[in-house]
Amino acid sequence: MRTNRLAALTLLAAAAALMTACSSGSSGSTGWAYNEATNGGFQRLPYLGQETGPGLVFVEGGTFTMGQVEDDLLGSWDNVPRRVTVSSFYMDEVEVTNFYWLEYMHWLSRVYGSSYPEIVDRAKPDTLVWRNPRAYNEPFVDLYLRHPSYRDYPVVGVSWLQANEFCSWRTDRVNERILVREGLLEHNPEGQVDDEHFTTSTYLDGQYEGQKAAEGIRSLDPNSGGFRNAALTDGIVLPAYRLPTEAEWEYAALSLIGNSGEELITDRRTYPWNGHYVRNDDSRNKFYGDINANFVRGRGDMMGVAGALNDNADITAPVYSYAPNEYGLYSMAGNVSEWVMDVYRPNTSQDADEFRPFRGNNFTTKQLDSEGNVADKLDYVVYDIAGIKNFLTTYFDAAQNTLTTEGVNLIDNLNTYVTQSEEELEFKRTEDAMLRMQDAMDLIVGSDAPIASDLRTGFVKQITAVPGDQKYRDVTVEENLNRRNYRVADNIDYADGDFNSSIYYGDVSKESEDGIVYNYGKTSLIDDHTRVYKGGSWADRVYWVIPGTRRYMDESQSDATIGFRCAMTRVGSPQGNPSGGR
Repeated sequence: MRTNRLAALTLLAAAAALMTACSSGSSGSTGWAYNEATNGGFQRLPYLGQETGPGLVFVEGGTFTMGQVEDDLLGSWDNVPRRVTVSSFYMDEVEVTNFYWLEYMHWLSRVYGSSYPEIVDRAKPDTLVWRNPRAYNEPFVDLYLRHPSYRDYPVVGVSWLQANEFCSWRTDRVNERILVREGLLEHNPEGQVDDEHFTTSTYLDGQYEGQKAAEGIRSLDPNSGGFRNAALTDGIVLPAYRLPTEAEWEYAALSLIGNSGEELITDRRTYPWNGHYVRNDDSRNKFYGDINANFVRGRGDMMGVAGALNDNADITAPVYSYAPNEYGLYSMAGNVSEWVMDVYRPNTSQDADEFRPFRGNNFTTKQLDSEGNVADKLDYVVYDIAGIKNFLTTYFDAAQNTLTTEGVNLIDNLNTYVTQSEEELEFKRTEDAMLRMQDAMDLIVGSDAPIASDLRTGFVKQITAVPGDQKYRDVTVEENLNRRNYRVADNIDYADGDFNSSIYYGDVSKESEDGIVYNYGKTSLIDDHTRVYKGGSWADRVYWVIPGTRRYMDESQSDATIGFRCAMTRVGSPQGNPSGGR
């Protein structure tokens, strides 16, 4: 039976008096005993390793050849094979399901629904992705997300941005549950409204108190005394759920651990299983003889012949439908393609780092106040002002011939608010700028113009942070002057897409131009918001289930064939915990 952590922690003060200066109870640096109030109270709490979070399985890392293992049928030349190393990590056993997403939306509605219904709207999947001008898919528009028959099917119509928001929400809910389980917080759903809800970062920074189940962990610091909140150094809370990197996803999908012995990989793989065929040939497996994935077997053949359906799914399938790979991961081939963290670049294979390769870094830091303390958490909605300005311009250009006078006036008034917000941002009055945008949203909600609904949807898509979030900012060049490893915050264009990598290098007149290499919408469909998605889907031929294949889409768009699963960083030993948990 698991021992309650809080009981163990609160006994530390009494136990400290009995500790001797052995290697586990004293500093190897100074010799002073840990957990002694008389020595200053520096604490070393018991820690047995990283707990495996809900829904996750452990993926032991290693080296592998990342990239194409099959003919480059599209001639894109964007995935040349190269050897890389991936650290151990955790990954969802299955894709995020419709029911998980409905749970997420229910929480948002409960916390934000009364004051900020636009935050709930931001999380709604685009169910219209099912529509096809030459197919009758309307039942999926109405039923796929919410009908209980589909609750264990992978969620689709979710953009890359929405997937990331889900990962952040899941992190906070899991860590909140852990703190409740350990007796540090009371479960208090009715008290969490607007910005007064639990997030991991605000709790660790002392900006969320909630209802405490106990006074906390006993502090042995003689200058503070009493009790304290759990800290990152205690190892109680888990690292963040996030999307996997492209390298992590491909490594996990191949699951070459099943073909390795000692330091030798005996057989390479084309698919996430052995061989060049698509049915399960393991006679010891309950899936023996079954097709290994949900994909299109041939033209017009989505599921086979009645009485002998090959993959038993016309569209997606329940997430546990097919045999797992050697890591215990389901549907790493077929069913839905999956978002990964990376920004797409065609030459990633040539310029990526050999250790934990990834493109998409934008380095941030917590915002501090004038005294050096972490700034107060947000109590307002944050909008992308530039994104809203671009949306209003694009919308007006597309619809100007059909706009009513009322609609034109509404857009003009909204542009006035945008201009005021830009002026506030110039003087770094962020809160005032966002309050102007909230006034703009209120203007839309109160309008009877036919286009009001469209404009509200456009504004909702530009929400970048919500009440209760911690305040972050990009790092600056000025604070990194003496650094050698990086200087600027945004490294998405690093060595590919920036001015230095363009044909205009040296031409000062071109240095300030955006999109100088990837001129999105004119010469390319690639920009810094284009994200990679991996794997085949229910609507793809078997070629796309090869883990090395890669495709891309704008991070704000979604599709009926794309879902996602979460990952989590493994801290400490790359071999995991023998017990599988704490």
